[in-house]
Amino acid sequence: MATTKRQAIITEMAGNYSSPDPSRNRSQARVSAGLLMFRRKGDVLELPLVHPGGPFFAKKDEGVWTIPKGEALLTRAQIEFEEELGIRPHGNWIELGSIKQKGGKIVHAWAFEGDLLESFQLRSNPFEMEWPLRSGQLKQFPEIDRGEFVGEEVARRKINPAQVPFLDRLRAALSPSSLPCGS
Repeated sequence: MATTKRQAIITEMAGNYSSPDPSRNRSQARVSAGLLMFRRKGDVLELPLVHPGGPFFAKKDEGVWTIPKGEALLTRAQIEFEEELGIRPHGNWIELGSIKQKGGKIVHAWAFEGDLLESFQLRSNPFEMEWPLRSGQLKQFPEIDRGEFVGEEVARRKINPAQVPFLDRLRAALSPSSLPCGS
């Protein structure tokens, strides 16, 4: 495999391409949108993050988690959220604006308050890629392999650093009176 093709695969798997499905139009993948659900547990704001699947992220934790996101704006973000987390998002949307990730992708986000059912089970679309690289063998991986609610402090360590402004904007959008006070 040519070095440039290998670099393209690595770049795509590193989050600079919304979907590892090569049949999708790559020019459309430079912009994606996501939903940042949040819940309140006492005086702690908790946010669900997802961990990318596949071999490039298998042993990485901090700085690689992300908000569930898709390829288009709010409607597509709602569809992607439901596909990845298995629940239909609804509520009052809080627009969080957009950010530019390291690889150049623009991500738009909205937040809403919600929670997961006790019976929640993560489901993710699979993708295929040549693995190990240059082996000629295709292997299937989940687009995301983990998802969990984490406190805001932990979220700030685990989330893709380019997405931290979404947490700041959510915090700013929630009025102090809407957040529980410490006992």
